[in-house]
Amino acid sequence: MISKPKILTFVSYYLPGYKAGGPLRTIANMVEHLGNDFEFWIVTRDRDLGDTVPYADVIINEWNDVHGAKVFYLSPDRQTLNGIADIINATPHDLMYLNSFFDPLFTLKPLIARRLGYVKDVPIVLAPRGEFSAGALRLKSIKKKVYIHAARVLGLYNNLYWHASSVHEVEDIRREFALKDDVVLTALDLPTKVSHNDFADSRSNVDHERLRIVFLSRISPMKNLDYALRILKQVRAKVKFDIYGPIEDKGYWELCEELIHLLPANIDVSHRGPVHPDDVAKIFAQYDLFLFPTRGENYGHVIAESLNVGTPVLISDQTPWKNLENDGLGWDIPLDDMSAFINVIERMSLRTFDEKYQERQHIHQKVIERLTSPELLEANRQVFSKPLKNKNLKKENNV
Repeated sequence: MISKPKILTFVSYYLPGYKAGGPLRTIANMVEHLGNDFEFWIVTRDRDLGDTVPYADVIINEWNDVHGAKVFYLSPDRQTLNGIADIINATPHDLMYLNSFFDPLFTLKPLIARRLGYVKDVPIVLAPRGEFSAGALRLKSIKKKVYIHAARVLGLYNNLYWHASSVHEVEDIRREFALKDDVVLTALDLPTKVSHNDFADSRSNVDHERLRIVFLSRISPMKNLDYALRILKQVRAKVKFDIYGPIEDKGYWELCEELIHLLPANIDVSHRGPVHPDDVAKIFAQYDLFLFPTRGENYGHVIAESLNVGTPVLISDQTPWKNLENDGLGWDIPLDDMSAFINVIERMSLRTFDEKYQERQHIHQKVIERLTSPELLEANRQVFSKPLKNKNLKKENNV
Protein backbone atom coordinates (compact mmCIF):
# COMPACT_ATOMS: atom_id res chain seq x y z
CA MET A 1 0.00 0.00 0.00
CA ILE A 2 1.30 3.46 -0.93
CA SER A 3 1.53 5.67 2.15
CA LYS A 4 -0.39 8.92 2.08
CA PRO A 5 1.42 12.24 2.56
CA LYS A 6 1.29 13.40 6.18
CA ILE A 7 0.04 16.93 6.81
CA LEU A 8 1.10 18.29 10.22
CA THR A 9 -1.62 20.83 10.95
CA PHE A 10 -1.61 23.53 13.61
CA VAL A 11 -4.93 25.14 14.57
CA SER A 12 -5.92 26.90 17.80
CA TYR A 13 -9.09 24.87 18.42
CA TYR A 14 -10.40 21.57 17.10
CA LEU A 15 -13.00 18.91 17.77
CA PRO A 16 -14.63 18.19 20.17
CA GLY A 17 -14.49 21.98 20.56
CA TYR A 18 -16.98 24.10 18.65
CA LYS A 19 -17.03 27.63 20.08
CA ALA A 20 -14.23 28.99 17.86
CA GLY A 21 -16.18 28.51 14.64
CA GLY A 22 -14.60 28.83 11.17
CA PRO A 23 -11.04 27.42 11.13
CA LEU A 24 -12.04 24.48 13.31
CA ARG A 25 -14.89 23.59 10.98
CA THR A 26 -12.69 24.12 7.91
CA ILE A 27 -10.09 21.61 9.09
CA ALA A 28 -12.74 19.08 10.11
CA ASN A 29 -14.28 19.34 6.64
CA MET A 30 -10.86 18.92 5.00
CA VAL A 31 -10.34 15.73 6.95
CA GLU A 32 -13.78 14.52 5.91
CA HIS A 33 -13.28 15.27 2.20
CA LEU A 34 -9.53 14.67 1.73
CA GLY A 35 -8.85 11.90 4.23
CA ASN A 36 -8.42 9.37 1.42
CA ASP A 37 -5.60 11.45 -0.09
CA PHE A 38 -3.72 12.74 2.97
CA GLU A 39 -3.10 11.89 6.61
CA PHE A 40 -3.94 14.81 8.87
CA TRP A 41 -1.98 15.09 12.13
CA ILE A 42 -3.48 18.02 14.02
CA VAL A 43 -1.95 19.91 16.97
CA THR A 44 -4.37 22.04 18.98
CA ARG A 45 -5.23 23.31 22.46
CA ASP A 46 -6.51 20.91 25.09
CA ARG A 47 -9.67 22.96 25.69
CA ASP A 48 -12.34 24.93 23.85
CA LEU A 49 -12.44 28.70 23.36
CA GLY A 50 -12.95 30.44 26.70
CA ASP A 51 -12.83 27.23 28.77
CA THR A 52 -10.58 26.96 31.83
CA VAL A 53 -10.46 23.16 31.96
CA PRO A 54 -9.37 20.56 29.35
CA TYR A 55 -11.71 18.36 27.37
CA ALA A 56 -12.92 15.44 29.47
CA ASP A 57 -12.87 12.70 26.83
CA VAL A 58 -9.43 13.06 25.21
CA ILE A 59 -5.91 12.08 26.24
CA ILE A 60 -3.83 15.19 26.82
CA ASN A 61 -0.32 15.44 25.29
CA GLU A 62 -0.78 12.25 23.27
CA TRP A 63 -2.11 11.46 19.82
CA ASN A 64 -5.84 10.70 19.68
CA ASP A 65 -7.90 9.20 16.86
CA VAL A 66 -10.63 11.76 16.10
CA HIS A 67 -12.96 11.31 13.12
CA GLY A 68 -10.31 10.23 10.63
CA ALA A 69 -7.44 12.37 11.94
CA LYS A 70 -4.71 12.10 14.57
CA VAL A 71 -5.08 14.92 17.09
CA PHE A 72 -2.59 16.08 19.76
CA TYR A 73 -4.23 18.13 22.52
CA LEU A 74 -1.49 20.35 23.90
CA SER A 75 -1.58 21.35 27.57
CA PRO A 76 -0.61 24.95 28.52
CA ASP A 77 2.72 23.88 30.04
CA ARG A 78 3.76 22.35 26.69
CA GLN A 79 2.86 25.45 24.65
CA THR A 80 6.43 26.78 24.63
CA LEU A 81 8.76 27.24 21.68
CA ASN A 82 10.66 24.10 22.68
CA GLY A 83 7.42 22.23 23.25
CA ILE A 84 6.19 23.07 19.75
CA ALA A 85 9.58 22.20 18.24
CA ASP A 86 9.61 18.85 20.07
CA ILE A 87 6.24 17.88 18.59
CA ILE A 88 7.32 18.88 15.09
CA ASN A 89 10.54 16.87 15.35
CA ALA A 90 8.83 13.83 16.89
CA THR A 91 6.10 13.66 14.24
CA PRO A 92 7.11 12.48 10.75
CA HIS A 93 5.40 14.72 8.20
CA ASP A 94 5.69 15.85 4.61
CA LEU A 95 4.11 19.29 4.90
CA MET A 96 3.15 21.75 7.62
CA TYR A 97 -0.22 23.55 7.48
CA LEU A 98 -0.73 26.71 9.58
CA ASN A 99 -4.18 28.23 10.04
CA SER A 100 -3.62 31.82 11.02
CA PHE A 101 -1.20 34.63 10.29
CA PHE A 102 -1.32 36.30 13.69
CA ASP A 103 -1.63 33.30 16.04
CA PRO A 104 1.30 33.68 18.50
CA LEU A 105 1.22 30.00 19.49
CA PHE A 106 0.26 27.84 16.53
CA THR A 107 1.77 29.97 13.75
CA LEU A 108 4.47 32.21 15.18
CA LYS A 109 6.21 29.53 17.26
CA PRO A 110 6.46 26.95 14.45
CA LEU A 111 7.86 29.67 12.16
CA ILE A 112 10.37 30.83 14.78
CA ALA A 113 11.42 27.21 15.30
CA ARG A 114 12.02 26.93 11.56
CA ARG A 115 13.87 30.27 11.42
CA LEU A 116 16.21 29.19 14.24
CA GLY A 117 16.84 25.80 12.69
CA TYR A 118 15.18 23.89 15.53
CA VAL A 119 13.08 21.82 13.08
CA LYS A 120 13.62 20.35 9.64
CA ASP A 121 12.61 22.44 6.66
CA VAL A 122 9.52 21.05 4.91
CA PRO A 123 6.99 22.83 2.68
CA ILE A 124 4.70 25.08 4.70
CA VAL A 125 1.24 26.26 3.68
CA LEU A 126 -0.25 29.16 5.62
CA ALA A 127 -3.96 30.00 5.51
CA PRO A 128 -4.65 33.50 6.90
CA ARG A 129 -8.37 32.67 7.29
CA GLY A 130 -9.58 36.14 6.37
CA GLU A 131 -7.23 37.99 8.72
CA PHE A 132 -6.15 40.37 5.94
CA SER A 133 -9.64 41.53 5.04
CA ALA A 134 -10.18 45.26 5.47
CA GLY A 135 -12.69 44.66 8.26
CA ALA A 136 -10.36 42.35 10.16
CA LEU A 137 -7.35 44.65 9.86
CA ARG A 138 -9.33 47.59 11.25
CA LEU A 139 -9.65 45.74 14.57
CA LYS A 140 -6.52 46.38 16.71
CA SER A 141 -5.04 47.94 13.58
CA ILE A 142 -1.90 49.50 15.09
CA LYS A 143 -0.85 46.27 16.78
CA LYS A 144 -1.37 44.33 13.54
CA LYS A 145 0.55 46.85 11.43
CA VAL A 146 3.53 46.64 13.80
CA TYR A 147 3.45 42.84 13.69
CA ILE A 148 3.27 42.70 9.88
CA HIS A 149 6.22 45.10 9.60
CA ALA A 150 8.28 43.08 12.08
CA ALA A 151 7.41 39.84 10.24
CA ARG A 152 8.71 41.32 6.99
CA VAL A 153 11.95 42.52 8.59
CA LEU A 154 12.62 39.19 10.30
CA GLY A 155 11.68 37.11 7.26
CA LEU A 156 9.52 34.75 9.31
CA TYR A 157 7.05 34.25 6.49
CA ASN A 158 9.56 33.82 3.69
CA ASN A 159 9.72 30.67 1.57
CA LEU A 160 6.25 29.32 2.21
CA TYR A 161 2.98 28.88 0.34
CA TRP A 162 -0.23 30.78 1.03
CA HIS A 163 -3.73 29.31 0.92
CA ALA A 164 -6.32 31.92 -0.11
CA SER A 165 -9.93 30.84 0.11
CA SER A 166 -11.15 33.19 -2.63
CA VAL A 167 -9.95 35.61 -5.27
CA HIS A 168 -10.87 38.37 -2.85
CA GLU A 169 -8.53 36.95 -0.22
CA VAL A 170 -5.76 36.74 -2.83
CA GLU A 171 -6.16 40.49 -3.27
CA ASP A 172 -6.15 41.01 0.51
CA ILE A 173 -2.92 39.04 0.93
CA ARG A 174 -1.20 40.76 -1.98
CA ARG A 175 -2.15 44.12 -0.54
CA GLU A 176 0.11 43.33 2.43
CA PHE A 177 2.81 41.20 0.77
CA ALA A 178 4.44 41.16 -2.67
CA LEU A 179 4.19 37.47 -3.51
CA LYS A 180 5.03 35.46 -6.60
CA ASP A 181 2.09 33.87 -8.39
CA ASP A 182 3.20 30.29 -7.80
CA VAL A 183 3.17 30.58 -4.00
CA VAL A 184 -0.47 31.67 -3.68
CA LEU A 185 -2.87 28.72 -3.92
CA THR A 186 -6.58 29.50 -4.20
CA ALA A 187 -9.31 27.11 -3.03
CA LEU A 188 -12.68 27.91 -1.50
CA ASP A 189 -13.11 26.27 1.91
CA LEU A 190 -14.79 22.89 1.81
CA PRO A 191 -18.28 22.66 3.31
CA THR A 192 -19.67 19.98 5.54
CA LYS A 193 -20.78 17.17 3.25
CA VAL A 194 -24.31 17.85 2.08
CA SER A 195 -27.02 15.73 0.51
CA HIS A 196 -30.62 15.95 -0.64
CA ASN A 197 -31.69 14.34 2.63
CA ASP A 198 -30.57 17.39 4.63
CA PHE A 199 -33.52 19.56 3.61
CA ALA A 200 -35.43 20.59 6.73
CA ASP A 201 -39.22 20.75 6.43
CA SER A 202 -40.15 23.72 8.61
CA ARG A 203 -43.91 23.45 8.30
CA SER A 204 -44.18 22.59 12.02
CA ASN A 205 -42.44 25.86 12.95
CA VAL A 206 -44.90 28.29 11.39
CA ASP A 207 -45.38 31.67 13.06
CA HIS A 208 -47.96 33.63 11.09
CA GLU A 209 -47.67 36.67 13.34
CA ARG A 210 -43.93 37.32 13.27
CA LEU A 211 -40.94 36.97 10.96
CA ARG A 212 -38.46 34.59 12.59
CA ILE A 213 -34.87 35.85 12.22
CA VAL A 214 -31.74 34.22 13.62
CA PHE A 215 -28.18 35.41 14.27
CA LEU A 216 -25.80 32.49 14.85
CA SER A 217 -22.11 33.24 15.40
CA ARG A 218 -19.52 34.21 17.98
CA ILE A 219 -20.49 37.46 19.68
CA SER A 220 -17.58 39.72 18.80
CA PRO A 221 -17.13 43.02 16.91
CA MET A 222 -16.08 41.15 13.76
CA LYS A 223 -19.46 39.43 13.50
CA ASN A 224 -21.28 42.79 13.78
CA LEU A 225 -24.27 41.88 15.93
CA ASP A 226 -24.63 45.53 16.96
CA TYR A 227 -25.24 46.43 13.30
CA ALA A 228 -27.98 43.78 13.12
CA LEU A 229 -29.64 45.33 16.17
CA ARG A 230 -29.41 48.81 14.65
CA ILE A 231 -31.14 47.43 11.54
CA LEU A 232 -33.97 45.93 13.59
CA LYS A 233 -34.49 49.19 15.47
CA GLN A 234 -35.80 50.65 12.20
CA VAL A 235 -37.94 47.66 11.15
CA ARG A 236 -41.71 48.11 11.46
CA ALA A 237 -42.70 44.47 10.97
CA LYS A 238 -43.15 42.10 13.91
CA VAL A 239 -39.95 40.11 14.35
CA LYS A 240 -38.77 37.29 16.60
CA PHE A 241 -34.97 37.69 16.71
CA ASP A 242 -32.95 34.95 18.40
CA ILE A 243 -29.20 35.26 19.01
CA TYR A 244 -27.08 32.12 19.26
CA GLY A 245 -23.36 31.96 19.97
CA PRO A 246 -20.77 32.25 22.73
CA ILE A 247 -19.94 35.67 24.16
CA GLU A 248 -16.33 36.13 23.07
CA ASP A 249 -16.09 39.82 23.95
CA LYS A 250 -17.97 40.75 27.15
CA GLY A 251 -17.56 44.49 26.63
CA TYR A 252 -19.01 44.18 23.15
CA TRP A 253 -21.94 42.13 24.45
CA GLU A 254 -22.70 44.87 27.00
CA LEU A 255 -22.95 47.30 24.08
CA CYS A 256 -25.35 44.92 22.31
CA GLU A 257 -27.46 44.59 25.46
CA GLU A 258 -27.83 48.37 25.57
CA LEU A 259 -29.04 48.33 21.97
CA ILE A 260 -31.48 45.51 22.75
CA HIS A 261 -33.08 47.62 25.48
CA LEU A 262 -33.67 50.40 22.94
CA LEU A 263 -35.55 48.21 20.44
CA PRO A 264 -39.25 48.91 19.82
CA ALA A 265 -41.98 46.58 21.07
CA ASN A 266 -42.41 44.88 17.68
CA ILE A 267 -38.92 43.34 17.98
CA ASP A 268 -38.69 40.42 20.42
CA VAL A 269 -35.06 39.48 21.17
CA SER A 270 -33.58 36.50 23.04
CA HIS A 271 -29.99 35.36 23.58
CA ARG A 272 -29.93 31.57 23.60
CA GLY A 273 -26.21 30.91 24.19
CA PRO A 274 -23.69 28.66 22.42
CA VAL A 275 -24.78 25.99 19.96
CA HIS A 276 -23.30 22.53 19.53
CA PRO A 277 -22.47 21.80 15.85
CA ASP A 278 -24.87 18.85 15.82
CA ASP A 279 -27.75 21.24 16.54
CA VAL A 280 -26.96 23.99 14.02
CA ALA A 281 -29.03 22.60 11.13
CA LYS A 282 -32.03 21.99 13.37
CA ILE A 283 -31.84 25.56 14.68
CA PHE A 284 -31.55 27.18 11.25
CA ALA A 285 -34.58 25.19 10.07
CA GLN A 286 -36.74 26.98 12.66
CA TYR A 287 -36.24 30.41 11.12
CA ASP A 288 -37.33 32.35 8.05
CA LEU A 289 -34.07 34.30 7.65
CA PHE A 290 -30.43 34.27 8.79
CA LEU A 291 -29.26 37.85 9.46
CA PHE A 292 -25.45 38.03 9.44
CA PRO A 293 -23.97 41.48 8.63
CA THR A 294 -20.41 40.31 9.29
CA ARG A 295 -17.43 42.62 8.81
CA GLY A 296 -15.62 39.86 6.95
CA GLU A 297 -15.57 36.08 6.49
CA ASN A 298 -12.89 33.92 4.97
CA TYR A 299 -15.63 31.49 4.03
CA GLY A 300 -18.66 31.57 6.32
CA HIS A 301 -19.56 28.01 7.27
CA VAL A 302 -22.71 29.18 9.03
CA ILE A 303 -23.88 30.68 5.74
CA ALA A 304 -23.54 27.31 4.02
CA GLU A 305 -25.27 25.55 6.92
CA SER A 306 -28.21 27.93 6.79
CA LEU A 307 -28.61 27.53 3.04
CA ASN A 308 -28.26 23.76 3.24
CA VAL A 309 -31.51 23.48 5.21
CA GLY A 310 -33.21 26.00 2.93
CA THR A 311 -33.06 29.10 5.13
CA PRO A 312 -32.28 32.25 3.09
CA VAL A 313 -29.48 34.53 4.25
CA LEU A 314 -29.22 38.30 4.58
CA ILE A 315 -25.52 39.02 4.86
CA SER A 316 -22.93 41.71 4.20
CA ASP A 317 -20.91 41.76 0.99
CA GLN A 318 -17.76 40.98 3.01
CA THR A 319 -17.77 37.22 2.36
CA PRO A 320 -17.06 34.96 -0.65
CA TRP A 321 -20.83 34.45 -0.99
CA LYS A 322 -21.64 36.85 -3.81
CA ASN A 323 -24.65 37.62 -6.05
CA LEU A 324 -26.97 35.60 -3.83
CA GLU A 325 -30.11 37.32 -5.04
CA ASN A 326 -29.42 36.25 -8.64
CA ASP A 327 -29.41 32.60 -7.51
CA GLY A 328 -32.40 33.00 -5.20
CA LEU A 329 -30.32 32.20 -2.11
CA GLY A 330 -30.69 35.50 -0.26
CA TRP A 331 -28.98 38.88 -0.28
CA ASP A 332 -25.40 40.18 0.13
CA ILE A 333 -25.52 43.91 0.81
CA PRO A 334 -22.84 46.56 1.49
CA LEU A 335 -22.67 47.63 5.12
CA ASP A 336 -22.99 51.28 4.13
CA ASP A 337 -26.53 50.60 2.84
CA MET A 338 -28.51 49.85 6.00
CA SER A 339 -31.77 50.81 4.31
CA ALA A 340 -31.35 47.86 1.90
CA PHE A 341 -31.14 45.45 4.86
CA ILE A 342 -34.28 47.01 6.34
CA ASN A 343 -36.18 46.75 3.04
CA VAL A 344 -35.37 43.05 2.68
CA ILE A 345 -36.71 42.31 6.16
CA GLU A 346 -39.88 44.32 5.53
CA ARG A 347 -40.47 42.45 2.25
CA MET A 348 -39.77 39.08 3.86
CA SER A 349 -42.37 39.80 6.53
CA LEU A 350 -45.06 40.04 3.83
CA ARG A 351 -44.40 36.62 2.28
CA THR A 352 -46.94 33.86 2.73
CA PHE A 353 -46.08 30.51 4.21
CA ASP A 354 -46.33 28.81 0.79
CA GLU A 355 -43.93 31.36 -0.72
CA LYS A 356 -41.42 30.76 2.06
CA TYR A 357 -41.70 26.99 1.75
CA GLN A 358 -41.14 27.00 -2.01
CA GLU A 359 -38.16 29.30 -1.51
CA ARG A 360 -36.67 26.87 1.03
CA GLN A 361 -36.92 24.00 -1.44
CA HIS A 362 -35.26 26.06 -4.18
CA ILE A 363 -32.42 27.18 -1.88
CA HIS A 364 -31.62 23.67 -0.73
CA GLN A 365 -31.48 22.32 -4.29
CA LYS A 366 -29.36 25.25 -5.50
CA VAL A 367 -26.83 25.02 -2.69
CA ILE A 368 -26.39 21.28 -3.26
CA GLU A 369 -25.20 22.09 -6.78
CA ARG A 370 -22.92 24.85 -5.52
CA LEU A 371 -21.22 22.89 -2.72
CA THR A 372 -20.65 19.52 -4.36
CA SER A 373 -18.66 20.44 -7.47
CA PRO A 374 -15.63 18.23 -8.27
CA GLU A 375 -13.64 21.37 -9.08
CA LEU A 376 -13.97 22.59 -5.50
CA LEU A 377 -12.60 19.33 -4.13
CA GLU A 378 -9.69 19.26 -6.60
CA ALA A 379 -8.71 22.87 -5.83
CA ASN A 380 -8.38 21.95 -2.16
CA ARG A 381 -6.44 18.83 -2.99
CA GLN A 382 -3.96 20.95 -4.92
CA VAL A 383 -3.34 23.17 -1.87
CA PHE A 384 -1.22 20.29 -0.57
CA SER A 385 -0.32 18.45 -3.76
CA LYS A 386 1.42 21.39 -5.46
CA PRO A 387 3.81 22.18 -2.58
CA LEU A 388 4.57 18.48 -2.16
CA LYS A 389 5.51 18.24 -5.83
CA ASN A 390 7.78 21.23 -5.50
CA LYS A 391 9.61 20.62 -2.25
CA ASN A 392 12.65 22.43 -3.55
CA LEU A 393 11.10 25.86 -3.36
CA LYS A 394 13.87 28.31 -4.20
CA LYS A 395 15.44 29.85 -1.13
CA GLU A 396 14.68 33.41 -2.00
CA ASN A 397 12.43 35.98 -0.37
CA ASN A 398 8.93 35.78 -1.71
CA VAL A 399 7.59 38.19 0.89
